[in-house]
Amino acid sequence: MLILTPKALKLLIIEDEPALRESIKHYFTEEGSICEVCSDLKTAMQKIQLYEYDCILLDIGLPDGDGLKILQQLKEIGKEEGVIIISAKNSLDDKLNGLNLGADDYLVKPFHLAELKARIIAVHRRKSFNGSNIIQYDDLSINLHSMEVKAGDNVIFLTKKEYDMLMYFIANKGKVISKNAVAEHLWKDDIDLADSFDFIYTHIKNLRKKLQEHTGKDFIKSIYGIGYKFI
Repeated sequence: MLILTPKALKLLIIEDEPALRESIKHYFTEEGSICEVCSDLKTAMQKIQLYEYDCILLDIGLPDGDGLKILQQLKEIGKEEGVIIISAKNSLDDKLNGLNLGADDYLVKPFHLAELKARIIAVHRRKSFNGSNIIQYDDLSINLHSMEVKAGDNVIFLTKKEYDMLMYFIANKGKVISKNAVAEHLWKDDIDLADSFDFIYTHIKNLRKKLQEHTGKDFIKSIYGIGYKFI
């Protein structure tokens, strides 16, 4: 049985912006992960030759060269670390170029650290578990292939948005997640068209009700004025 929160991960953070680099390191160190950092292409090249990582967070705009060279080197030396590009570049061409060169995901700055964590877990799961597709969380059992959620033997029928929200909350269990982060994760660019976050309240209310009906537990705690915490 696959548990969603994996073992402590070893991350390489390649980012030349000090504040962002330290913020990411602090966040994931608190989560129990091992974080190594570097701010330039030369040091990053040396690290990936010497060490193994579960996931590499790659800023492609480095002061001494194009970060995409990291992807090329990984391929040349036959390594299969998960790579998430974190970049201020938001054009389709940049995204496609990075993904075509072997990146597993592409996250545009600025982003919420909770969103980055969910992306890292997804990449790690795809890389590491070789077809296992069952997540167990408390009384819940989730089939990643069929997107079926069960409590014991009983199926909990969720909409696509409710399912995505559940997965996002589980990936960030115990963390306070802002309404903005939830909205941006589920609706991405379309969130700019929204007049308010009322639609989020509706989805969370429905998800909470369905989970309570089948488990007798209220997993979603509202944090007044901030957002939510999945417990």
